[in-house]
Amino acid sequence: MLQSQLCRETDFTQPWFIQACVKLNEAMRYHRKLWEWCYIYEALRQRGKLMPFRRGLGFGVGKEPLAAAFASQGVEIVATDLDVERAKAQGWVDTNQHAVGLADLNERGLCDPHQFQQLVTHESADMNNINPGYTGQFDFTWSSCSFEHLGSIEHGKRFIVNQMKCLRPGGIAVHTTEYNLTSNVDTLEAPVLVIFRNQDIEAMVAELRSEGYRITVDYTAGAGPFESYVDLPPYNNPVHLRLQLGQYVSTSIGLIIEKL
Repeated sequence: MLQSQLCRETDFTQPWFIQACVKLNEAMRYHRKLWEWCYIYEALRQRGKLMPFRRGLGFGVGKEPLAAAFASQGVEIVATDLDVERAKAQGWVDTNQHAVGLADLNERGLCDPHQFQQLVTHESADMNNINPGYTGQFDFTWSSCSFEHLGSIEHGKRFIVNQMKCLRPGGIAVHTTEYNLTSNVDTLEAPVLVIFRNQDIEAMVAELRSEGYRITVDYTAGAGPFESYVDLPPYNNPVHLRLQLGQYVSTSIGLIIEKL
């Protein structure tokens, strides 16, 4: 069963990854964003969350295919993102990464349109101030590389802890974010992007455990040929498992957190 871990080259040849690509109608490629989507999908599937009468909450969903893929399995979804004006200010609209409405979340046709309309709602949300009406309402939560854009490392930590309140007992949170492979001391921390170090993830883990949640993280980084390549701006290389952000090399880390 998948645990919290770094994006690794070996994952791309695993049956779970290939099957998730099929579900998402994605061609296999060595790209960390595809890994994030497949990782989130498989982590929830393995834990029995992708079935009728389950309820999921997505944060910062943009135009990602996960909401439609989950709805195709009969899951009721609340997909959230920044309001349009704030998304424009942060550049998400100009780069076509922000969904204007519900139809944008099923543009790949992964879910029957009628079923999609019945099961999915799209709402504006501030991840730094989670709607208290979400408390205890969901079987799972997820986000794909969103909480590193909340303004600071501390804001990201607070989000991960606070969003656990949205889960029912037995619920699962699956979130991916940037992970610093270069340093556990220095890192990038800007209003639009931060890179979490090992010490930052460990601080989250300690706080989550202190509140009674379950999480175990494997920080093993692969050393395969595709993992040895670091993509540079403007990030056009088809191999994109690791990338240069400022003076740091980053990859994706996935966190799976269980509410007992």
